[in-house]
Amino acid sequence: MSNYTHLDPATQQQQGGVATLLCCNCGAPMDGSTGMVMCYDCIKLTVDITHGIPRESNVSFCRNCERFLQPPGQWIRAALESRELLALCLRRLKGLNKVRLIDASFIWTEPHSRRIRVKITVQGEAMANTIVQQTFEVEYIVVAMQCPDCAKSYTTNTWRAAVQIRQKVAHKRTFLYLEQLILKHNAHVDTVSIKESKDGLDFYYAQRNHATKMIDFLNAVVPVKSKKSEELVSTDIHSGSSQYKFSYSVEIVPLCKDDLVILPKKLARSMGNVSRLVLCSKVSNTIQFIDPVTLQIADLTASVFWRAPFAALAEATQMIEFIILDVEPVGERKGRWLLADITCCRASDMGVNDKEFYIRSHLGGILHPGDSALGYYTSNSNFNSDLWDSLDTENIPDVTLVKKHYTRTNRSIKRRQWKLKRMAKEHNDIVANDESRQAKQEAERAERDYEIFLQELEEDQELRQTINMYKAGVPQKDENDMDDEDEDDAPQIDIDELLDELDEMTLEG
Repeated sequence: MSNYTHLDPATQQQQGGVATLLCCNCGAPMDGSTGMVMCYDCIKLTVDITHGIPRESNVSFCRNCERFLQPPGQWIRAALESRELLALCLRRLKGLNKVRLIDASFIWTEPHSRRIRVKITVQGEAMANTIVQQTFEVEYIVVAMQCPDCAKSYTTNTWRAAVQIRQKVAHKRTFLYLEQLILKHNAHVDTVSIKESKDGLDFYYAQRNHATKMIDFLNAVVPVKSKKSEELVSTDIHSGSSQYKFSYSVEIVPLCKDDLVILPKKLARSMGNVSRLVLCSKVSNTIQFIDPVTLQIADLTASVFWRAPFAALAEATQMIEFIILDVEPVGERKGRWLLADITCCRASDMGVNDKEFYIRSHLGGILHPGDSALGYYTSNSNFNSDLWDSLDTENIPDVTLVKKHYTRTNRSIKRRQWKLKRMAKEHNDIVANDESRQAKQEAERAERDYEIFLQELEEDQELRQTINMYKAGVPQKDENDMDDEDEDDAPQIDIDELLDELDEMTLEG
């Protein structure tokens, strides 16, 4: 025993007491009161508690929708090195439930290598009253395949429900805004395919409840009405079960922001006796109107509109430019709107005649002498509308201003530091040669509508808060466009309002 009296105190504490026995393997002194004949280090080297746990495995990955398979048949979205992917990898290991999991972490691999390496630390009982902790690595092979949902998208007659969204207007600004709302709230994740038609969009779903979920989302963001129809696909006479295809027809109210509207007399009285000649100032799940002469605001729900629908008197594409000569505020204000008496003239009349218009407008806080504004020239317009004919034309203003007009150059358009995401849509290609000119005109019109929508986002801060905008990088300067810098007075979007795509992927993961 004299040999054990000279042991290092740290060694004695590590052995759990006074050394009274030698290890049968390495001869190191150890405490014999525990009943073990082998020291802790030798037990770790000779006993493998991870026996039965494989060091290689595989995970299934869909290359189209970028989802991972969670057996038996669930496909989940998981970013690389995310907690969801780590949990999926741990579930794939057989025999892991026999030990206690202490820690698990990813080991970096090349993203394109189709390999996922995980470092795992576990604890287990090697012998009686002996707990051992070990660390090992597992390599997963990412097997690329195609999930059933993506397989259905490449075949015909696979959808079970379709949502057809339509709006009877000459432009697609409403659909562009609706597209951004769908992308922000991920309302399109369950779609089998999305097709773009002339008057709207078609969403196809593999299950009926996904289509009804889309209908509920549309009712929450835009004023719509929907109609359902079903078609019998097949019937099993033995079990009495049948399969149907469901189609939902959704129509958006044919009124857009900045439209000039004449309300029916009965409807105007029910909305607080508002003036019949109003401007559409906002479209959400309700339609908001403003009287530019009195600043009175009224809201119209979709259910009330569809009882007696009516069309806009003039659309935003029919506005012309006016030059502001004088602004005299009246004093009444509601939010950002300020009532003022404004003297203006048409931009086309400058230098030709001295015809001026003295009107009252809600843009007193925005317009200043020398500015340009867009509006409707009602006194020189011929409207084909029964509601217009029923108005007292003597009390109708000659000009109705809508918004301030900014000068934009090609330089400001090319140097935008922000961008929007777009949905991947299938277009109905036109094959006939005689219709190629029509297809070209449709493409130019769509590009023009998209540019107008981008300009509205730059001018309306309240509209920008409802969608996601992303950084597009800083474009290179063009020396040929430096002369146009002084002529460009378009508003710019602050960099703090923009999102980074990488940051958004991290939040979603």
